[in-house]
Amino acid sequence: MSGSKEEDRKGSGDWREFFWNPRTHELLGRTAASWGLILLFYLIFYLFLAGMFALTMYIMLLTLDDYKPTWQDRLSTPGVMIRPKGDQLEISFSVSDTESWDGFVQTLNNFLSPYNDTYQVQTNDNCPPDQYFIQEDSGEVRNNPKRSCQFNRTMLGDCSGVFDRFYGYDKGQPCIFIKLNRVIGMLPGKDGQSPYITCGAKKEDSEKVGPLAYFPTNGTFNLMYYPYYGMRAQVNYTQPLVAVKFLNASVNTDINMECKVNSNTLLAGSERDKFAGRVSFKLRINEKINT
Repeated sequence: MSGSKEEDRKGSGDWREFFWNPRTHELLGRTAASWGLILLFYLIFYLFLAGMFALTMYIMLLTLDDYKPTWQDRLSTPGVMIRPKGDQLEISFSVSDTESWDGFVQTLNNFLSPYNDTYQVQTNDNCPPDQYFIQEDSGEVRNNPKRSCQFNRTMLGDCSGVFDRFYGYDKGQPCIFIKLNRVIGMLPGKDGQSPYITCGAKKEDSEKVGPLAYFPTNGTFNLMYYPYYGMRAQVNYTQPLVAVKFLNASVNTDINMECKVNSNTLLAGSERDKFAGRVSFKLRINEKINT
């Protein structure tokens, strides 16, 4: 027992001596001079790393443009989106049940509010159609902020929500809105031919879809809304829309639809994304059948 206690005291003394040795004035096995040299080394080392990081960031920032990304990794053919999109791109409602489509109407009201004619007239230009609205910089002088062309809500006709505040959902003739994703600098047509949208049912549902109406006429995205210069350079830019109205679609059945953009410069799909330039969705209009 006594031997065990002496070993414990010896071990405890060795540990205290390692932490602070009063004879050699060493802390954790190093003298003050040794600790000073180590701290000085790490101070210089981390200051050097911080300087290298700051220099790298400074050089990188010199290559960036405040108004246009240096590199773009987007598809040359833009994606296509619909509104309202519902759950999993499925638009299902019952004509007689207002609660089933009231959410769609509210969504479209919010979505279209920036397109109100009064707001567009105040903020954007009345541009000549069928030609690009080019706004080039003059040498090193930036032409910012760049102007944008008006897209008035009334251009959407029966789907504007102005003449029919329920967008046809109360009559079983719903409106679907289509827009292209923004791509900076994209020129989606040539020879004065604007890109346009066409929609159709998948082969197995071709007899269910019925006639469609497009707004603006022919479902075009007029060239005057291009090119897009970016959110910071073109702060008031309003994306053009195409509205598709189902005039006599079959009820109480699923209709698998596909809408795609047609252009003489944009490719339909690509190796990276075969669905580029198109969107698929399911439409179901429920209605009580009198017996």
